[in-house]
Amino acid sequence: MIALLTLASQQSHGEGDGGHAGIYPFLFAMTIVLLAAKIGGEVFETLGQPAVLGELVFGVVLGNLYLLGLTGLQGFQHDASLALVAEIGVILLLFEVGLETDLGELVEVGMTALVVALLGVVVPVILGYGVSLYFLPEVGWYVHLFAGATLAATSVGITARVLKDINKMQTKEARIILGAAVVDDVLGLIILAVASGIIKSISAGGSSAIEIGPILIIIGKSVLFLAVAVFAGRYIGGTILQLGASAKVGGMAVVLSICHCFALAGLAEFVGLAPIVGAFAAGLVLREEHFEGYEHVNPEKFEEIVSPVSMIFVPVFFVLMGLKVDLKLFTDVGVLSFAAVLSLAAIVGKQVCSLGVREKGLNRLAIGVGMIPRGEVGLIFAGIGSTLMVAGEPVFDSATFSSMVVMVMVTTLATPPILKYVFTKDD
Repeated sequence: MIALLTLASQQSHGEGDGGHAGIYPFLFAMTIVLLAAKIGGEVFETLGQPAVLGELVFGVVLGNLYLLGLTGLQGFQHDASLALVAEIGVILLLFEVGLETDLGELVEVGMTALVVALLGVVVPVILGYGVSLYFLPEVGWYVHLFAGATLAATSVGITARVLKDINKMQTKEARIILGAAVVDDVLGLIILAVASGIIKSISAGGSSAIEIGPILIIIGKSVLFLAVAVFAGRYIGGTILQLGASAKVGGMAVVLSICHCFALAGLAEFVGLAPIVGAFAAGLVLREEHFEGYEHVNPEKFEEIVSPVSMIFVPVFFVLMGLKVDLKLFTDVGVLSFAAVLSLAAIVGKQVCSLGVREKGLNRLAIGVGMIPRGEVGLIFAGIGSTLMVAGEPVFDSATFSSMVVMVMVTTLATPPILKYVFTKDD
């Protein structure tokens, strides 16, 4: 590992092999990033926390080794090859989220879950916009909108894992939480598409004033794309996968699934939306029957079809997000205050969800707490905010991005113990 760090340091300073870089710097960087992800994940899993937090924290550690005089990894956060791998990782991650989402259950979540989801999106967006406006009055309104969009996210995976651990998956509260969280994902992707579209328009020379017309167009485009992708994608993608079952060459199920994902992700970006919108839609339409007939695939566990590939790509995204966090910024009281108030707004914003529960006898507090974690979804929003550019500057600068990451970590770490307590205190 020391040798890898040394070589990485030489590469980042342009040393070695007479200026011929070759592929070895990327290979060494991937080795370091993947090892950090797995070690971090193992440590946090052992502590009873989600592996994604370990990947993020170990990324933060790698990105701040310069504080100890080790500057070799500073180039990683700006490495184009790692960024490409991370972007593929995000696309595969949202594809997996779509695979794990039952479209039928999404339609049948019920009015309670729908109201909970709407409150869980609208209120955090308003609070996030307000907090960003207070702490960053000098930036454009689109930055505040993106901050609000990041707070609107909900990580269904983290809450589902906690509910499973405490044997509460079959409760009415759990069904409302998970249904609302899935609806949150869809609404969040639409908000992300709107915010990204506005920022791209401004970056291309459009007006930075708030205009309702273009916003409605982007919303319409997002809804139309999701609708067409879901209905056409189920027929086209499902048919191609079923035809692939008769092929003699191995690995067809995995390859066709990923091609389906990449095609819709690429189409989404082509029409002006975020690629992850297409990736989510691609996963949403594939079901058990599409994988019947494949010799080495268990149709009952079709959602695991791309796991061997995503295990390589997805951790790179989380480590890279950690690498972008500069701990030196937290010596600034303003940054610390921004991060603290953002975290408070993120928690309070989701507690308002409980107001949407009208049925008597339900644990409203548990439903509100279950919606708190931002996890990987919040990081995806924050990561996109750090890459979108206006006038050559990122929407989220280093301080804002670091504050967002702290908010994600606080909400994700706080949820498991609080949720266990509110669900089991009367048992």
